Amino acid sequence: MTTTPDATAAPDAAPQPPVPAWRPNSPTGEGGDDGDRATVHRPLVTGLADTTTGEPLTLHLTGIGGERWETTVTRVADAVALVEVTAAEPVTVRAEWRVACAGATAHWTPDTSASRWLPPSWIAPRTASLAHGAPVTSLVGTHDRALCTAAAGETTAPVRVGAGVVEESGEFAFTFEQDLTPDGPPLRLRVDLSGRHFAATLRDVTDWWAEGLHHPGVAPAARMPAYSTWYSLHQNVDTAAVERQAALAADLGCESVIVDDGWQTTDRARGYGHCGDWEPNTAAFPDLAAHVAEVHRLGLAYLLWYAVPFIGRHNPARDRFRGMILREEPHLEAAVLDPRHPEVRAHLVDTVARAVEEWGMDGVKLDFLDRFAVADPPPPPAGADHTTVHGAVRRLLADLDARLRRTRPDVIVEHRQPYVGPGLWPYATMVRAVDCPLSPAENRQRVVDCRLTAGPLAVHADMIMWHPAETPEAVAVHLVNALFSVPQISVDLAAQTPDQLAALRFWLDVFRRHADVLQHGALEPSRPDLGYPLVRAAGPHTTVVARYAPLPVALPERDDATSAAPGPRTLLVANADPDPTVLLTAVRAERALALVQDCRGEILSETELDLVPGTNPVTVPTGGLLTLTREG
Repeated sequence: MTTTPDATAAPDAAPQPPVPAWRPNSPTGEGGDDGDRATVHRPLVTGLADTTTGEPLTLHLTGIGGERWETTVTRVADAVALVEVTAAEPVTVRAEWRVACAGATAHWTPDTSASRWLPPSWIAPRTASLAHGAPVTSLVGTHDRALCTAAAGETTAPVRVGAGVVEESGEFAFTFEQDLTPDGPPLRLRVDLSGRHFAATLRDVTDWWAEGLHHPGVAPAARMPAYSTWYSLHQNVDTAAVERQAALAADLGCESVIVDDGWQTTDRARGYGHCGDWEPNTAAFPDLAAHVAEVHRLGLAYLLWYAVPFIGRHNPARDRFRGMILREEPHLEAAVLDPRHPEVRAHLVDTVARAVEEWGMDGVKLDFLDRFAVADPPPPPAGADHTTVHGAVRRLLADLDARLRRTRPDVIVEHRQPYVGPGLWPYATMVRAVDCPLSPAENRQRVVDCRLTAGPLAVHADMIMWHPAETPEAVAVHLVNALFSVPQISVDLAAQTPDQLAALRFWLDVFRRHADVLQHGALEPSRPDLGYPLVRAAGPHTTVVARYAPLPVALPERDDATSAAPGPRTLLVANADPDPTVLLTAVRAERALALVQDCRGEILSETELDLVPGTNPVTVPTGGLLTLTREG
């Protein structure tokens, strides 16, 4: 990899020339060094060709600290290869290659917080592991086609993923690095140079990750709109407040309630100093089981929040775990427990399982699992039964999952960004976008990013909130930005105006009626470099398009794979842009029935359209919905 100039150099010091992203091989395949560790360099011909130039693609493999490792290449599809490296001794293996950076528009990773810019190759690689991120990356070009999509098969142990522009050549370099042992998993790389839509290449990656994986399924309630107490009530939760909101949420079409922080403490200072023993705040919840039963009577599932890794400095359980701390987090008034201790795992499993076993909860919201991810964990302490933190976290979640499913086989378990990797799929049913209050565009991008690599999990938007004075049109825009996910509503429902409630009721009904295509349809987001201004999902008979910018909407081709069944085809266009003129582009003349509704669901027009080849304007107000039924 190339390096930045020394950060300690004087401001006027000349920058040092960058080091090549890979070292040329010597005639013997050996040479160079990586610190004090011997290195071995080997080229690997993949049989693939650069999408832009047609030049053969060669991977440059470096073994750091050992030379007893072997490679294989398998062609798994047109322009897609699987590379595998196995080791007979401990060794760090780095795979590096370059593609032409021509027509590139964005660098896609599962980490939404990273800009879609094309970073320089000297940027430090990110580390994906069980509790943080996923080992996949894609260089996206014009027309949203992937110039190169690459992923590693290891989904538990850390994988270091680097990518960036090589300034000397205008190429884009990819780097995957993994520590190998004889009895550990190999380095497996999937390299896709097919040039297809980047979302299609990412779907293939998730299918690859899912090979041989058993997932217990997703409870129906986890795919329906939910109510969360976090933004609406924060820590001010009690039996009466939750039941009041639950009754109103059920009437609007929600099917679950998620009670967040505050149920376990009388403290309202918003820290985590009181987390750890997970005993209910009896002043607020004097009979938690009876309260859950009442919410069930209202027709809602119930999920309870846990900040899993934390032991607060004010919590009575703190003394029990002295010497079993992974690290202190003073700004949170808590420490992260070390899951390598069996006592820690047993405590966490016992306390979280109470929600289902004793209080009748339908599921749990497991927060802050990413805090277990540490770049340089300390050596295993005395009493630990796991060497690695990621291995211990996996054991913790597997034990918890088994315990919960003994009582409730269809238990609902929420994870959230950034712990979104496939190694966690067996232990979760839903994954939520990380907190981005009052940021609909950010929520949209996070939802789409999660959808692209979520595999079997239901994807939830971050909790949706708005100012009490917000217009119903703006309320609808918040909801449309979460259209391709499960919405979590988090406002005081008793304080909403009739128009706000009408917009909420209408769009939650859209979520429910079209859940199959919205959540299971083939997702095709456009222009990641612009934050996905147009997103579509296609099912067998219905296509849904959400428009977040004044862009034309292409009518789906009638002879594509999703329209093989005879009969009418339905196109839904949700308009979240201030421009009400939606341009429908058609390739042939045809007739269609156009139903236009405003943000409250009120019908504004219902007309027959004679569509012509080219553009066809239809007026759809902000926050409104066009339903176009095309004749068979």
